[in-house]
Amino acid sequence: MKQDRAPLLRDGFTALRTALRGPLKADPVLGNWCLILAAMVFGMTIGGGHARTIGASFSIQVWHPVTGFIPPLNAADWTNQFTLFQQTALYQSHPITLAQYKSLFWPMFLDRCWGRLMALVFLLPAAWFVVTGRLRGRALLWMLFIFALGGAQAAFGWYMVQQGLKPGVLSPPPSWGGPHFLSAMFIFAALLWTGLTFRAPIPALVPGTKRLKPLLTASVLLLFATMGFGALVATSNAISVFHSFPTMDGHWVPPGLLGQQPLWANKAFVQFSHRLLATITALTVLATAIAGLRATLPPALRDLFLLLAGLVALQYLLGMTTIVLGSNELGFFHELNAVLLFATAIAARHQLRGA
Repeated sequence: MKQDRAPLLRDGFTALRTALRGPLKADPVLGNWCLILAAMVFGMTIGGGHARTIGASFSIQVWHPVTGFIPPLNAADWTNQFTLFQQTALYQSHPITLAQYKSLFWPMFLDRCWGRLMALVFLLPAAWFVVTGRLRGRALLWMLFIFALGGAQAAFGWYMVQQGLKPGVLSPPPSWGGPHFLSAMFIFAALLWTGLTFRAPIPALVPGTKRLKPLLTASVLLLFATMGFGALVATSNAISVFHSFPTMDGHWVPPGLLGQQPLWANKAFVQFSHRLLATITALTVLATAIAGLRATLPPALRDLFLLLAGLVALQYLLGMTTIVLGSNELGFFHELNAVLLFATAIAARHQLRGA
């Protein structure tokens, strides 16, 4: 009896999987929609990174997901916002005037409004695509999963902002800022890969490039990990120590490497780990780019490998300069270039699906 059930269960599972998968055909409209959302995540990275760089992360201590796009409209509203900010450790450590507070408020406010705009750019087209039958089955479930990740990201960001009310917390802690950035990069990668897949669901054959696939996969994973440690450097203010390269104040391994706990807040450990991982990543990505440029590739894919080589060289140069100068502003551009490098590696890996 069990043997008779097995084919039925197998056929039923196959039918369900086919129904969820839907037809495999290109849909540039869905693809462009996902790529626009990915670009908006990059915009969110710009806004959030700028707010962190100028010390505005804790400037808004209220969260109204729906009505929060309305700014303070009168003196009473501004006084209320400023009073809440005065409860943070940042204000108590560095008191400022209301006029100075406004210069912190607006970048954070615009960053939050950008997040709400992203939600609308997702939900309104998604509803239309579902009604018209364009988005269904497995693709619909996957996009809803990405939206859920975005919602969790927003909630996580709000709780991170609330850490500013704790004594001694002057900026987003590494244990919050690191995961917040990495989760945003995961959403960014998911949207980018999905958008490219909607545009070209059937991999194009690229003969003789099979060995490039694992190299690019390793590059993407190493870039993701390196960006994670970069976020820890930014949020732990590890850029404020060891302003020399390649040694760290004359040491290849800095003193106190494991002396402070937790490790993600240990400036010596975080900066050393980021330097080491960045060097391994840069060499891997550069070797991948050279291997790609030596292969016979379609022009578009070859351009991606050329861009990969240029961006990784620029990224390493920015990282060295940021360390030597101890510049948070330069570190901000270093962060943005890392996202562009990450996107280029993902795009190249996507085109090699048919290798």
